[in-house]
Amino acid sequence: MDVLELADYRAAVARIYLSDADLAGFRAQRDELFRTHPQSPIPRDATFGGLRYFPPNDQEIVEVALRPAGGNLDIDTGGPDGVVHYVRAGVLETPHGELSLWWIEAYGGGLFLPVRDATCGPDSYGGGRYLTDTVKGTHGRGVVALGGNRVRLDFNYLYNPSCAYDEQWLCPLAPPENTVDVAIRAGELKYR
Repeated sequence: MDVLELADYRAAVARIYLSDADLAGFRAQRDELFRTHPQSPIPRDATFGGLRYFPPNDQEIVEVALRPAGGNLDIDTGGPDGVVHYVRAGVLETPHGELSLWWIEAYGGGLFLPVRDATCGPDSYGGGRYLTDTVKGTHGRGVVALGGNRVRLDFNYLYNPSCAYDEQWLCPLAPPENTVDVAIRAGELKYR
């Protein structure tokens, strides 16, 4: 693995997430990154025609409360990352049901919000999607702190983990408590 390429990829992801592009521009920038960057999760030998998405859905942008809640979660990635430790930052009371927002217990930390909904399998990646994983640079789009205990969630930014594109990747998936019975028809669809 070329660590400088990987660092550059993560910086590029952060630039896209922090840009002032609208949703269409954001998606176009993400496609270009996936198409051209050597650290893209798309297999190098694949023909890449772009990612597929649900249409933009303004109903999937909500402001919710973050209720304090303790607890820990350990996810065995099955790979070189081993067991990743998380601390519950709180519970988000969304229109789709409660979702735990996690803090990654590692050097530098970061917020992590995995979601598995009724689209997972038929329409989107079966293991679930992420609304944010700030370790990977996904700041300021899907999950935005508004101050106090308020958070803006924009489910149009739900995205597939790297393992959805290529089996060489191992990803932490949504735990049972972040599974909701409703279909969130927003964000990224299945890659294939």
